[in-house]
Amino acid sequence: MILAGDIGGTNARLAYFQSQNGDLHLVTERIFPSREYKEFGDVVSSFIQDSATRPEVACFGIAGPVRNGRVETSNLPWIIEQSRLSRQIKLPATLLINDLEATAWGIGGLSPQDLTPLNQVAQSVGNQAVIAPGTGLGEAGLFWNGSQHQVFACEGGHCDFAPQGKLQMELLQFLASRYGHVSYERILSGPGLVNVYEFLRQKGCAPEREGFAAELDRGDRAAAISHAALDGSNPLAEKALELWISVYGAEAGNLALKEMATGGIFLGGGISPKILPKLTGPMFMKAFLEKGRLRPLLENIPVRVITNDKAGLLGAARCAAAKYTTVMAGAS
Repeated sequence: MILAGDIGGTNARLAYFQSQNGDLHLVTERIFPSREYKEFGDVVSSFIQDSATRPEVACFGIAGPVRNGRVETSNLPWIIEQSRLSRQIKLPATLLINDLEATAWGIGGLSPQDLTPLNQVAQSVGNQAVIAPGTGLGEAGLFWNGSQHQVFACEGGHCDFAPQGKLQMELLQFLASRYGHVSYERILSGPGLVNVYEFLRQKGCAPEREGFAAELDRGDRAAAISHAALDGSNPLAEKALELWISVYGAEAGNLALKEMATGGIFLGGGISPKILPKLTGPMFMKAFLEKGRLRPLLENIPVRVITNDKAGLLGAARCAAAKYTTVMAGAS
């Protein structure tokens, strides 16, 4: 039995996977509100105790840079150490990886039904990349070594935001006054969408629906803005999401060039599937392709939205199965 985890700033998803005939099958899953726990070990211990099942191996995808088996989570007050967690849950075969690294591992286990294309380009062999806005902005790569993809993590979401056009330059100035350094994550995330909305509201770029400001104060502000943008009930929200998508497309194009991702770009995270009606419009791909002389290269890169919300869990399980083959063989 494999214990897999996909740990984000909002939710911690844990699941058991069983290997059968070379395929991984989800046995049981549970979602924990991340911020209700003082440390990650308490989440894992609770899941194991409640399930009354002992895993042979475990792998957890964590939102944050993992170095030497240790991670300080980007959007949670947790410090997770692989050795300490292993002792706490009494499982030597325990591995920590970055959450987007886990998503990248999951790509090889997805079916065509788990992906929505944004362009009509045939899948080709080559490097691949994943970009995923959620509570933060994650990115990862898959290097094609000639026979298989090798997954690697990165922290590209924290690179400097490069504005395109006057409006985005004004957005940069607005965010710089608030944060100092402005990364892509300050825009391409749930909190980032709120930043964009507040910037456009301050500029008076479009009318705001009456009473909407009070709605934002009562709940999930990013969700309220995206919902209002999609149903057309708030022109200012529509403007905010359009600007957000333009920046998203541009950064996805940047990532494709940096990793020479001729094998495809995959859009993951919690936000992308929820705004599909907008992503499938012309705005995202227009920004993705606007790279001057390299436009012909980008025109031949397939772009897909991951609609399976268990991609990170599946990826963590696939990573565990690959890394701990010997342990799994002994357990069986």
